[in-house]
Amino acid sequence: MTRLPSEKIILGIDPGTTVMGFGIIRVEGNKIELVVLGILKLNKYEDHALRLKVIFEKTLSLIEQYKPDELAIEAQFFGKNVQSMLKLGRAQGVAIAAALHRTIPYFEYSPRKIKQSITGKGSASKEQVAAMLHRLLTLRETPETLDATDALAAAVCHHFQKGRVETGKKFTGWKSFLSENPERLGRG
Repeated sequence: MTRLPSEKIILGIDPGTTVMGFGIIRVEGNKIELVVLGILKLNKYEDHALRLKVIFEKTLSLIEQYKPDELAIEAQFFGKNVQSMLKLGRAQGVAIAAALHRTIPYFEYSPRKIKQSITGKGSASKEQVAAMLHRLLTLRETPETLDATDALAAAVCHHFQKGRVETGKKFTGWKSFLSENPERLGRG
């Protein structure tokens, strides 16, 4: 894969111990292009340690194949089930460890921050996030689970947080932003 000097590749991961979502984008200037989107199904593995190993190996495989510059990962949220939170934290940790193993910087974003970045509302549903990503990236197919679009949302959120959206203007909503930035939808 030949890369331009100003090009950046971002790997987004939505960690999970049953399903891990992943999405990779290529950014050139203000243009965002989907590279790959998918999930890793882990429910066929009985042993939690084996699931963690598979997450680590899949993350390394994605890094080797697509050579991302950065990893954006959804941070844990606080829930009532402590055991689930611990398992999710381990899944997140092994994905981060894979990135660090290949000297790739990682960035964590809360689910609320990701939703806010993509839809303008931190309380948006997963379906609303997926719909906005379909518009922003002109996705041809709908992934089989929302874990994939959640991972893609983390990557796009990371791109937005790196200052490329900041223009010094204050926008009153998505319509205002998009009317001032038609290139964000690939129309400019």
